[in-house]
Amino acid sequence: MIDLSAIQAAHQRLQGQVLNTPFTHSRTLSDMLGAEIWLKFENLQFTASFKERGALNRMLNLSDAERASGVIAVSAGNHAQGVAYHAQRMGVPAVIVMPRFTPTVKVANTRRFGAEVVLAGESFDDAKAHGYELARTRGLVMIHPYDDADVIAGQGTIALEMLATQPRLDSLVVAIGGGGLISGMAIVAKALNPDIEIVGVQTERFPSMYEATQNVSLPHGAYTIAEGIAVRSPGEITREIVSRYVDRIELCSESDIEHAIVVLLEIEKTVVEGAGAAGLAALLRDQAQGSKRFQGKRVGLVLTGGNIDPLMLGELIERGMVRAGRLARIRVDLRDLPGALAHATTIIADAHANITEVHHQRAFTSLPVRNVEVDFVMQTRGPEHIAEVIERLNAAGFAASNHDH
Repeated sequence: MIDLSAIQAAHQRLQGQVLNTPFTHSRTLSDMLGAEIWLKFENLQFTASFKERGALNRMLNLSDAERASGVIAVSAGNHAQGVAYHAQRMGVPAVIVMPRFTPTVKVANTRRFGAEVVLAGESFDDAKAHGYELARTRGLVMIHPYDDADVIAGQGTIALEMLATQPRLDSLVVAIGGGGLISGMAIVAKALNPDIEIVGVQTERFPSMYEATQNVSLPHGAYTIAEGIAVRSPGEITREIVSRYVDRIELCSESDIEHAIVVLLEIEKTVVEGAGAAGLAALLRDQAQGSKRFQGKRVGLVLTGGNIDPLMLGELIERGMVRAGRLARIRVDLRDLPGALAHATTIIADAHANITEVHHQRAFTSLPVRNVEVDFVMQTRGPEHIAEVIERLNAAGFAASNHDH
């Protein structure tokens, strides 16, 4: 088993080669959640993820012969970039195996660090099988994303930095995919403070570590916005460590994670990917359900990474605006006569709402002929403002209702 001294040694090894990222108190999130919230900004690492810590620690322990032969990793995400970047810095040849469906931007980013990218297989498991075959035939060292003692020790350095800044944390809330991050952090945290609570977070669609440690079987989804923790089978080493040190694992939904991404963008002005927002998602869900398990506690969260597709981020912002009542869709029934639409838009303008889209519907409606349904998408100040716009339209004789869901 990995112990505190192995993680302290890893921390010494990594000095000056990865960032000791900011770990700061969030006053606004603390006020929102009724707890003292501290955030570790691992999305500020050079490759925008904590993964380079474990990858580098593993590669620094290679023998001269292994360095000359080169390394290989199987990853479509942050681990790939961490291995490729630090292999380039160390002058070590690197091969990255990715599934064929990997977005071209991730392939390009990994090639930019000088790695040889091999696209193989339709699924991650296919790519993994090909990777192990390549490692065998070409004599390459496999850098596993989580089920490796050196990788786990490298990830655990995050908890050393957090507890050095704020030794009196009551809870650490950490996303779980394969379990490398939470394993390393839990070993450190429990060694320094046996009373600290370690809470893991998985998505409802990929609850593999939850299943493994609770001996239950749950339905899985095909996709999650938190693809960084979409792992179908956790590691053997990590499963043992999680069983021993992690107090409980929480499951959160896609909408919880979406909400957390937008909250971090709006409040902290920081971009996180789905997996990076999982910890906050668990806290927001806990509050919404009224269970108050984190109330009054000093809680440390890790914003694990920031590699999110800009188009997806744009969609999430828009959906977040709908959730907050800042963007609304109002359906209005009109007589299909000249001037009727202009009259409705004037009422909306007088209520100081800004129309961004207008959709006419004549054919696909149950209204009598010569009537038309119009959907107005508009920017508003919030739910009360939406209600005011609807009230004004109804008072003017239009049948108006909120259709934002």
